[in-house]
Amino acid sequence: MRRLWLLFAQTVTVCLGILFIVATLRPDWLHSARGPASQPVASTAAPAAGGAAAELPYVSYAAAVALATPSVVNVYTSKQVRVPVVPLPNDPQLNRLFRELPGFSRRKQTTNLGSGVIVRADGYILTNYHVIESAEAIEVALSDGRQTKAKLVGADPDSDLAVLKVDLPHLTPIMFNGDRQVKVGDVVLAIGNPFGVGQTTTMGIVSALGRNRLGINIYENFIQTDAAINPGNSGGALIDTQGHLVGINTAIYSENGGSLGIGFAIPSQAAHKIMEQIIATGSVTRGWLGIEPQDITPDLAHAFGLSRDDGVIVATVLRNGPAGRAGIRVGDIILKIDGQEVYDTIGFLNQIARLPPGHEITLTIRRGGRTMEMSAKVGIRPRISRP
Repeated sequence: MRRLWLLFAQTVTVCLGILFIVATLRPDWLHSARGPASQPVASTAAPAAGGAAAELPYVSYAAAVALATPSVVNVYTSKQVRVPVVPLPNDPQLNRLFRELPGFSRRKQTTNLGSGVIVRADGYILTNYHVIESAEAIEVALSDGRQTKAKLVGADPDSDLAVLKVDLPHLTPIMFNGDRQVKVGDVVLAIGNPFGVGQTTTMGIVSALGRNRLGINIYENFIQTDAAINPGNSGGALIDTQGHLVGINTAIYSENGGSLGIGFAIPSQAAHKIMEQIIATGSVTRGWLGIEPQDITPDLAHAFGLSRDDGVIVATVLRNGPAGRAGIRVGDIILKIDGQEVYDTIGFLNQIARLPPGHEITLTIRRGGRTMEMSAKVGIRPRISRP
C-alpha cells in the first residue's frame, strides 16, 4: 500500500512539473484557457495572400469615368467621293482632270468615325474639325444607346475644332476643369471610340504642356499625354481624376497609325473660348496683320547685327493688309507688340490672334540698325480652307 501511495505521489509531481514547464514556455496557452475575460494577442505571422491583397490601398477612377462617360458621344460621318477605276497619273493636275472624265472614276460613299463631347444640355457637342470635314451627313450615338442626326453649327479649321447640335432631351453636359491648371504628371483619362470598337477609357499622365510646331494646326498649344489615343478617339474627352474635362483629344504621333504613347489634346480653356464664339456667331474671329513672320536664327541675328535672336523678321507683307498700310516692310524685325516682347513666330501669331479687329497697336521694330515704333490697326484674319 505504501508503495502505491509513493507511486501516486511521484506521478502527481511529474504532472505538476509538466504543467509548470508548459505554462512557462506557452503563457498564451494558459491565458487562452481563462475564458472570455482574456485579451486577444496580435499575431505576428504573415497573413495569407488574399488578406495581404485586401490590405493594399484601393485606387479606382470609376467615379470619374462614370461622371464623364454620359457626356462623350460617338460621331459617324459619311460623304460621296470620286475614286479611280484605273490607275491615274501622279501629276496632281492630270489626276484631277482624269477624275472628272467619264469612265475614269466612280462615286463612292465613304464613312468616318470619331468622338465628341456634350458641352451644353441644350444639345451642343464639341469635336474636332477633321472628324466632320466635308461630311454630307453626321450622326452621333450616345452612351445610353440613343442615336440621332447632328447638324454643323460652325467650325474653326485653324484650331481643328467644330461644334455640332442635336435635338435630344435629358443630355448630360461635361464639367470643365475651370481655371485649374493642368500640371505635368497629373493622371488623365482619355474617353472615346477608338477604331469604332465602342466607348473606351485609357489612362496615362500629362507628359508635357504647350507643345507646338507639330504641323497639325495653325494655332497649336497642345497637352501631351501618354494615355492611349487611337484613330476614332479624335474629338473625345481627356478628363482628370475628378471627371472634369481638361482637353479635347486631337492627334497622335505615330508611324503606323497606332498609339505609341504620344497623344495631343487641345486644352479645355482654349476649346471653351472657341466653342463660345462658334455658338454665338458660327465662326471664330481672330486678329491679323497681313504679314508672314519668320523666326530669327543665330545666322540671321549675326547678319542683322543683333545681340540676341528674339523677335521675328517680316518675310512677306500683303500690300493692302493692315501691316502694309501701316508702312511695315519686308526685312523689318518686330521686337514688341504694345510693349510685350515677341520671341518667335508662334508667340507672334498668338499675340495678334488674341487682339480684337480694329484695335490700334504699337509695334516696336528694328530697321536698318535703328529701333522705332509704328502704329497699326489690327484686321480680321481671312478664313482659310484646308486643302
